[in-house]
Amino acid sequence: MKIIGQTAIAAALLALIALPATSQTPPPAAPAPAPAATPAAPPPPQYGTPITLEQAKKAMAASEAEAAKNNWPVAIAILDSTGHMVMLHKMDNTQYGSIQIAIDKAKTAVDLRRPTKALEDVIAQGGAGLRLLALRNATPLDGGVLIIVDGKIIGAVGVSGVTGAQDAQIARAGSAGAGGQ
Repeated sequence: MKIIGQTAIAAALLALIALPATSQTPPPAAPAPAPAATPAAPPPPQYGTPITLEQAKKAMAASEAEAAKNNWPVAIAILDSTGHMVMLHKMDNTQYGSIQIAIDKAKTAVDLRRPTKALEDVIAQGGAGLRLLALRNATPLDGGVLIIVDGKIIGAVGVSGVTGAQDAQIARAGSAGAGGQ
C-alpha cells in the first residue's frame, strides 16, 4: 500500500508541475487576415469598325510630325482592327529591320487588344509572364499602340527605329491624330 500511495503522490506532483507549464503556453496565433483582393483588370476593349483611310492618313501625319520634330528616323505602320495593313511609311535613314518590327508591334497590339508595353512589362516581371514568349509572332516591345474610338479598337500604330519609349511616343501621337483616346 505504501508503494501505491507513493506512486499516487508522485503522479499528483508531476501533474502539478506540468500544470503551470501548460497554463503558460500562449494561445494559438490568430489566423492572418486574408490578403486584400486585387481588383480585376477591366476587360480589353472590343473590336470596332476598321479604321478608314482618312483616319489612317491623320494618324500617319501626326506620327510623322512627332518623329520629325525630334529628328527620329522610324518606320510607322498603321493597321486596321482586323490586323491588316492600311499604311506603312519608312522615314529617310531608318534601318531596314525597323519596317517589319513596326508592323509586328501594331499587329501584336491589335491581336492582343492592348499596347505592346503591357506585354513588355509582364515579361519583365519574369515567372509565369514568360509564357508570353511562346506566343507565335508576338512582339512584346514598347511602340505598338491601339487606336480606340468610341471605346472600340479601330486599328493600331506600330513604330520602330529609336528607343521603345520614343517609338511609343510617336505611336501615341498617331493614335491621337486619328481621334483615338
